[in-house]
Amino acid sequence: MADTATTASAAAAASAANASTDAPPFQLGKPRFQQTSFYGRFRHFLDIIDPRTLFVTERRLREAVQLLEDYKHGTLRPGVTNEQLWSAQKIKQAILHPDTNEKIFMPFRMSGYIPFGTPIVVGLLLPNQTLASTVFWQWLNQSHNACVNYANRNATKPSPVSKFIQGYLGAVISAVSIAVGLNVLVQKANKFTPATRLLVQRFVPFPAVGPAGDGADASGPPHAHPGATSDRHVRAGEIETSQLEPEIAQATSGRTVVYNKGL
Repeated sequence: MADTATTASAAAAASAANASTDAPPFQLGKPRFQQTSFYGRFRHFLDIIDPRTLFVTERRLREAVQLLEDYKHGTLRPGVTNEQLWSAQKIKQAILHPDTNEKIFMPFRMSGYIPFGTPIVVGLLLPNQTLASTVFWQWLNQSHNACVNYANRNATKPSPVSKFIQGYLGAVISAVSIAVGLNVLVQKANKFTPATRLLVQRFVPFPAVGPAGDGADASGPPHAHPGATSDRHVRAGEIETSQLEPEIAQATSGRTVVYNKGL
């Protein structure tokens, strides 16, 4: 029996050791996954939009922040694993703004973009919309995008509020005008059968949303850190061209390139 217990304890210890070595060595402020491959960037993207971070408690957040502070000052308690450090950094970056260190309102976090943005996408694609419903869903979509962009802005380079308002109004007006105009044109197209007309109307939101994104980006430059991004206003990353895939590296003569770390 003693031998069995000893063997079980050894197996458990080995399993724990293996689990702790699965994670790469922790680097404060750096992405967990290699950004030189598509798979690494894909894994990084999944980490950014992970909706589980929306349910992190205030206590867990404080613990994560404290753990990173201890690592930064070299006062980590014994037994802390790389996995725990990566998890702590993921939680902090998902919830706190990197410049202001304040909590980002949950619907405007990158991890909340899918659960809070999906109902809006569904609303945009609803069939047989009236003029009022078309205006409402386009306005709601652009308002959500603008709030996400502003909440995740680069606060080290403040932009005037007037610029943000101008961009927001431009995005809303563009989206609504295009959506309403295309719907009117489709309804007046006598050559379309009812089925064709319904099908074409389903695609109206796409050209309406696309051009409006240029106006919505007036909320300020993105913050370049391993955080997340909205659908158009992205957080940027920088990488040396020597670390890129050969076919991509050949397309530029620069020593480094800036890339989007999000959608």
